[in-house]
Amino acid sequence: MTVADPRQFLLHLFDTALAAVDPGALLARHLPPPPRGRTVVIGAGKAAARMAEAVERHWQGALSGLVVTRYAHGAPTQHIEVVEAGHPVPDAAGAEAAERMLALVGGLTEDDLVLCLMSGGGSALLSLPAPGISLEEKREINRALLRSGAPIGEMNRVRRHLSRIKGGRLALACYPARVVTLVVSDVPGDDPSVVASGPTVPDGSTAREALEILERYAIPCSDAVRGVLTDPARAAPQPGDPRLARNETVVIATAQAALDAAADAARAAGVTPLVLSNSIEGEAREVAGVHAAIARQVLAHGQPCAAPCVILSGGETTVTVRGHGRGGRNAEFLLALAIALDGRAGVHALACDTDGIDGTEDNAGALLDPATLARAAQAGLAARAMLADNDGYSLFAALGDLVVTGPTRTNVNDFRALLIHAGSKAEISGNH
Repeated sequence: MTVADPRQFLLHLFDTALAAVDPGALLARHLPPPPRGRTVVIGAGKAAARMAEAVERHWQGALSGLVVTRYAHGAPTQHIEVVEAGHPVPDAAGAEAAERMLALVGGLTEDDLVLCLMSGGGSALLSLPAPGISLEEKREINRALLRSGAPIGEMNRVRRHLSRIKGGRLALACYPARVVTLVVSDVPGDDPSVVASGPTVPDGSTAREALEILERYAIPCSDAVRGVLTDPARAAPQPGDPRLARNETVVIATAQAALDAAADAARAAGVTPLVLSNSIEGEAREVAGVHAAIARQVLAHGQPCAAPCVILSGGETTVTVRGHGRGGRNAEFLLALAIALDGRAGVHALACDTDGIDGTEDNAGALLDPATLARAAQAGLAARAMLADNDGYSLFAALGDLVVTGPTRTNVNDFRALLIHAGSKAEISGNH
């Protein structure tokens, strides 16, 4: 492959990363042997339908079940029902699916197997509030957490302790059946108890910690919410609970796998990859500043690697919403990066969410080139003002630089790639 076009090169890296974390291609090797009794499949998340489709394709024997995924993220299945529901804000469809899931696993025996398919997004999709809390109240807390800039781990900790089903509670409902959970991880560190708020995996956190998170971000909560978070009878199961002793959890897809695949593709094109981290968190615009500084160091000093090179990173940034514009965290990252680079020649970039949805928008992310700011100015767009208004989507849409994939039916969070080349585009070449 000759990579004469930086834009196409970056899109190629993103496509390669997505292929490496496609659960449809990965799941079969992790399936357990069929049990003596029944097999019930349950699951939630943006990859849940794709995972259910793969189970049906490879499973030997009878099965039935139910998974819930985001609207427009479904896949054709015959034996496992796919329900679509609201994300990132929970809705009644998700709550109803959670109720049905609890009923589905009730009354199983120790000869039965529950195959649980979990991926990012499952926390909002599998929303069943604790007794005494309304769905609307939990929804409002979720909205407030999304606006607060809280890291995903903290958001999910609150969700776990306000739920009837998360934090290992679904695994208790399956007992005494064995539960095997297959996970597509969208969280830094790939802790399966954090993905989708761990319905079948206890995490060891406490309700008191969840209450402290709400207080830290000044999110108001009712007496009912406070009561749930201070009631010892509502405590989630802890690691080591004997009722969960036969269960198994396997992470089948990660951000690191996506970055490794992209790095291999870059090497094949004669471009040196530099993987910063698979778990970068923090404000998107601040993360952009760090990436810009590294790019300038490469161009000025050939450190930490010489051009042509590509800086790769994953994880999940956050955006503290202060404006009224449109834009997910990847558009925010790229707009802040464009401003920080200020038209610096030799730097192109892509930032996309691997689920195909940047925040709540219809794009996966966007592309940046050295002329982004100049083209924006020619179009009458004030980049700094748009960043202050959290309006990255509108800028990149006007420039024709959005990346639109549609739902990818996987989710290992953000993928960022900065291509740095000191000379002509022709320097970047290789064989494929």
